[in-house]
Amino acid sequence: MPFEYVDDIATADVAFRAWGATAEELFIAASDALVNVMVERLDSIEPRERRSMALEAEAMDMLLFELLQEIIFYKDADRLLLRMSRVDIRVRNDHFSLRAEASGETIDSDRHDLIVDVKAVTFHRYRVEQTPEGWEAFVIVDI
Repeated sequence: MPFEYVDDIATADVAFRAWGATAEELFIAASDALVNVMVERLDSIEPRERRSMALEAEAMDMLLFELLQEIIFYKDADRLLLRMSRVDIRVRNDHFSLRAEASGETIDSDRHDLIVDVKAVTFHRYRVEQTPEGWEAFVIVDI
């Protein structure tokens, strides 16, 4: 599991650190960490519905921010719990784009052990950086 939760950051927030050898691996790990804040067992989410996402940003950190917000949007608008199955990131002329495939299903309280509801990703202490080992992010979400 390429993410871990960080305790004692703020009272009404949850913080996590995610990492990956590539930016794509980081984005998948951070997405799983976000969903795992809401649902106790990620493996309880079955791939019954698919969503394609195409996002753009002017920086890598904002691209991850947009992806995490998109997952929250689908949860709020369609009651979908989504997990990333594929992420492809392109960089061209200091412009970042992402194409992703996600799958999941409608929230079912009989099968999904729900923990808390994530409202949004915050900018407090938010960071995405390339390290000698790959990529790492620190994210705090408002619950």
